[in-house]
Amino acid sequence: MLDLTFIRNHPDVVKEAAHVKNNSIDIDALLALDQKVVALQHEVEEARAKQNQLSKGIQQAAREKNTELRNDLIAEGKKLAEFIKANEPELNQLTEERYNLLLLVPNIPDPSAPVGKDESENVPFKYWGEKTEFGFTALDHYDLMLKHNLVDIERAVKVAGSRSYVLRGEAARLELALISFAMDKMARKGFTPLIVPSMARDFSFIGSGQFPKGRDQVYEVKDQDLFLVGTAEVSITGMYKDEILKGDELPLKFVGYSPCYRQEAGTYGKDTRGVFRVHQFNKVEQYIICKADHEESVYWFEQLLQNAEELIQDLELPYRVINVCTGDMGDGKVGMYDIECWVPSEGRYRETHSCSYLHEWQARRANLRYRDENGKVKFVHTLNNTAIASPRILIPLLETHQQEDGSIRIPEALRPFMGGQEYIGR
Repeated sequence: MLDLTFIRNHPDVVKEAAHVKNNSIDIDALLALDQKVVALQHEVEEARAKQNQLSKGIQQAAREKNTELRNDLIAEGKKLAEFIKANEPELNQLTEERYNLLLLVPNIPDPSAPVGKDESENVPFKYWGEKTEFGFTALDHYDLMLKHNLVDIERAVKVAGSRSYVLRGEAARLELALISFAMDKMARKGFTPLIVPSMARDFSFIGSGQFPKGRDQVYEVKDQDLFLVGTAEVSITGMYKDEILKGDELPLKFVGYSPCYRQEAGTYGKDTRGVFRVHQFNKVEQYIICKADHEESVYWFEQLLQNAEELIQDLELPYRVINVCTGDMGDGKVGMYDIECWVPSEGRYRETHSCSYLHEWQARRANLRYRDENGKVKFVHTLNNTAIASPRILIPLLETHQQEDGSIRIPEALRPFMGGQEYIGR
């Protein structure tokens, strides 16, 4: 969420952010509600202040044995108490309504973010590697997986329904190798490895910005205030809720692993072949908590992108980097890059990584702060980016590294995590 004072002082800036992010929130309605809250809060606080004054007056009248004055003051105090009792429920209700509206207010995008309505207006700005070309009839990832007995979708659907899969044999080993490879590389870069809960309470999703808007994408554990996360970002944000960190501890750099779950609501009939769009996946996530400084946020934003690029380059996968437009980046983002890897069978790039910085938008929701060198308490900035998400990364990896004899070459960077194995199916 944004600072309420900022919204009051810069309503046009916030309205424009909502407009370019396709957010339908009515800022004027929010500000009108805010005025009601402020006015009623002032009346209630004024009544409480008068109560305190009356209490002292009653004590003084009692000491002076002025019964008439004491009784008058007590009667006046009862009226104030009745006023507070009558108005506090409305104040609480209006305050909650204002808070719920504040959760829907989008962040202000950076001027460098392209303005656009949807993903069709995202701007590619970097390409790496040559698009894979084959001198033979190449297979898509699903046919390759079937050929080498790497997946069992039919039995997975029997167990868990549509968009489920079972990785078999070398594919299971390959996914574990990818996770270990990503965790190892990021740990060597100074990121603290975490294995975080795949279930989190409501406040973690609110803090990260997944709720209230994204509830339809999240699986709920009924009657337990628990939900299944779609990224370690949710759990890490929740870990630090309501804490005040020491400024000299920042930045905190994490690489978190968790099994992840996503309902994929609204995607019926889309990407149904193979393992591109599934309900359960495993992901390694980069996450940074830093000081409230735009320059530092931008530095780490670029660093997180570089880390992801290095991982993909180590996997020898052609890719491009996208500057995500305002209409596609989501409410909380100040800026966002996507990395898309080349998928030969589709003849196009597909998203494998999303890199974002959010300034204090998440920190305000999670009440996550730090004390700076002058002792002032401020909200932190947060950032995140994918390191590896599987099985999606398996799609370009298997397709790109298939050989004419039908085998699949394992990139050199992964071989130490595969017992030195060089090929699948050879």
